[in-house]
Amino acid sequence: MKNRVFLLPSTVAALTMFAFAVSPAARGDEPKQHIDVSKLPQQATLVDDVIVPVPSEVFGVLDKLGSPNWHDVLRTDVPSVPSERPETALLLGNVIAEGFIAVEAQDSEQVKKIGRTVLQLSDAMGVRKAVLARSNAIIEFADKKDWPRVRQELDGALTDVKEAMVVLHDEELAQLVSLGGWLRGTEALAQVVNRNYTKDSAGLLHQPALLEYFDHRLAHMSARLRGDEVVAKIQKRLPEIRPLIGEADSDISQQSVDQIRDIVHDLVSAIAPTPS
Repeated sequence: MKNRVFLLPSTVAALTMFAFAVSPAARGDEPKQHIDVSKLPQQATLVDDVIVPVPSEVFGVLDKLGSPNWHDVLRTDVPSVPSERPETALLLGNVIAEGFIAVEAQDSEQVKKIGRTVLQLSDAMGVRKAVLARSNAIIEFADKKDWPRVRQELDGALTDVKEAMVVLHDEELAQLVSLGGWLRGTEALAQVVNRNYTKDSAGLLHQPALLEYFDHRLAHMSARLRGDEVVAKIQKRLPEIRPLIGEADSDISQQSVDQIRDIVHDLVSAIAPTPS
C-alpha cells in the first residue's frame, strides 16, 4: 500500500500537500466537525510513493474549522534570488505555496507580485520558458479576482517547473521545490491551527509518512546538494518534528503545534530571510 501523507503547496502543489478526507460532520451534515485522515480525496494523485491531493482541499477544511484570517499568516515581502541553486529551488517552492495562501486571503496585489516572483526565480533556475505563460495567467486572473483560475495556474506552474527541471536532469532540485513548498505550507498551517486550536485541526499536522519521504530524499541527494548550508539545516531539523506529531490515534497538543511552528518557521526563515 502506498504511503498516505499530508502535503501543502508543493506542494507543494508540490510541494507540498495534505492527504485527507472530510467526514460528513466537516461537510456540514452534522454539528460536530471531525477530520478523518484515514481516507483520501478523490482528487488525489500519486507522485512517486506520495499521494498528493488538491491544495484547496486543505484550505476548505480549515475554513470549515474556524474561517482563519489568511492575511495574518501571509508574507508580503518580496524575497531576493539566492546565489545558490538549491536555495533558489527551495525558495521557488516557498513562493508558490505563498501564492495559495494569498489566494485564500483574496489579495490580488500580493498574488500578482507572487506571479512575477515565480517567473524571476524560474528564470534563475533556467526554466523561464516553461513558466512564462503560467506567470502571466496568474497575474491576469488575480487582476480579475478569478481565484479558482489562479489556483489552477499555480498548480500548473509548479508542475511545469518541475517537469522542466527533470528534462534538464535536475530531479533533485525539483524535489527541493516540493520540500520548500511543504515547509511554507506547514508553517502557515501551524500558525492557523495555533491561533484557533482544536484537536481536529491539529490532526492535520500528523504526517509521519511525509516526514519519512522527505528525510529519505534528503539523505540520498548528492553530496553537493547536502553540503548546501540551508539544505543541511533542513536535513538536521526535520527529524525533530516526528516525536511532536505522535501516533495516528493520539492528539497533537497545542504545545506541540507551537514547537512544530517554531521549527518550520526557522527553516522557512533560512530559505527566505525577512529583509532587515
